Amino acid sequence: MESGVEELMPRLLPVDDCDLAEDFDPTVPPRTPQEYLKRVQIEAARCPDVVVAQIDPKKLKKKQTVNISISGCQPAPEGYSPTLKWQQQQVANFSAVRQSLNKHRNHWRSRHLDSNVTMPKSEDEEGWKKFCLGERVYSEIDALPDNENLGIDYIKVGFPPLLSIVSRMNQATVTSVLEYLISWFGEKKFTPELGRWLYALLACLEKPLLPEAHSLIRQLARRCSEVRILEENKNEEQISALNLIICLVSRYFDQRDLADEPS
Repeated sequence: MESGVEELMPRLLPVDDCDLAEDFDPTVPPRTPQEYLKRVQIEAARCPDVVVAQIDPKKLKKKQTVNISISGCQPAPEGYSPTLKWQQQQVANFSAVRQSLNKHRNHWRSRHLDSNVTMPKSEDEEGWKKFCLGERVYSEIDALPDNENLGIDYIKVGFPPLLSIVSRMNQATVTSVLEYLISWFGEKKFTPELGRWLYALLACLEKPLLPEAHSLIRQLARRCSEVRILEENKNEEQISALNLIICLVSRYFDQRDLADEPS
């Protein structure tokens, strides 16, 4: 190595010149400590001064920028702020759902899925959005032709978060799908299909939360508070659903700075 490089990278274990056998071969496993240290010296001398990593640009298309907001939720529209008693009841109900899910997870995981249910791979963002929301919501189609004789077409209306489905999702998949749906919700309206899946995924999140999940649910609560302010018709059922998600994030998952002040 160049002397300048050696000055920047001093030897931590200096090795004096040593007598090695004439048949010393650095390509074979060392037989003595001297041969080992000599081989390390030779390999270090062959290393380039500058190494350029080979990076696949396709892997950098997503998640290059992380925006962090420390602001809380916007207050509920006047007359729609949930009472403390209501919030406490929702937390109790949610806790019971989580306990039941954990208790019976192995049972539901062992149940066979219907032949028409094909769960997307964890990294398939578009696949999960269509799976959860259905073509009607995902593609923003006002209506799809009904065919009562064929029953419900879950490809069109989305698969509900059945216990046999969510019980098969590990924490990495739960977090990924939650991220996909929150990302979609960031630019779209709130729908019953979305609400059911958000509730189910929150029920599947394990505590203590991983940092990524912690950030996601806070983002979700803020978005819910924004949407309920913009709700023109003040649909009570929809505002109640948004209040519920904010309540669970803030009071069950201990993000108290996001909680609605009791009315």
